[in-house]
Amino acid sequence: MKQKHIILFLLLLVITIAAFACLTQRKTTNQSSSNTTQDPQATVTSGIEIPAENSDLQIVEHPGFTLAYCEKHEQAAWVAYELTADEIAGSVSRTDRFLEDKTIHTGSATDSDYKGSGYDRGHLAPAADMKWSEEAMNASFYFSNMSPQVPAFNRGIWKRTEEQVRDWATQYGGVYIATGPVLNDILTKTGRNQVSVPAFYYKTVMDKKMTKIITLLIPNKGSKADLQTFCISTDSLEKITGIDFFPKLTDSTENRLESENIPERWSWSN
Repeated sequence: MKQKHIILFLLLLVITIAAFACLTQRKTTNQSSSNTTQDPQATVTSGIEIPAENSDLQIVEHPGFTLAYCEKHEQAAWVAYELTADEIAGSVSRTDRFLEDKTIHTGSATDSDYKGSGYDRGHLAPAADMKWSEEAMNASFYFSNMSPQVPAFNRGIWKRTEEQVRDWATQYGGVYIATGPVLNDILTKTGRNQVSVPAFYYKTVMDKKMTKIITLLIPNKGSKADLQTFCISTDSLEKITGIDFFPKLTDSTENRLESENIPERWSWSN
């Protein structure tokens, strides 16, 4: 009789432990599901900087950045990449070896398009952002990453803008960047391949935590004005370029951040 009581007690103990374990697992699963529902943007980071695709553009992935090449203008409509604080600390030297991009199906611009034109071979994704990798540094000198820039612009305010973005990457632990020329049908051309000479260039930058976006639209000419002078909303840039930036953001986040033009939310050093 005593043995039966012991067996019954052990059986009840096993059932109680199993029930408790099941309840705990269910509670943990519900909490995880609840957290995912509350913050859907937290899991969307891969390729967050890539603008929406356009069938008229060839998308090319190079080490360090992705670009969308526009044959009509013989340059990229946009170049996008993530830049981290660790990458800025890289030590790879600048190569200055400008190369045709063999991955462009229709052929990229060439050095002859720029030689004697009076325009700089202006980087869209700057070489100084690619110091973390020899492959990325080499790719940054493809002509698909170049655009005809007025020397005073390229060596002046555009350089200051690039330096400012690197400062932000250091300060915020990283940033997501989309940059490029404003392309349209009324631009002048240069070189045998008829490379368009943009009148404006842009950079749109989102912080690592995806809490704010800053967008600059700068004329292709020299300027000593403060960079804040050239800030516009990302919505405004989308209307000007026809490009949908940061499309992987949730609709509510995209609508909120891209409608803002608040330079005061960012730290300025240039």
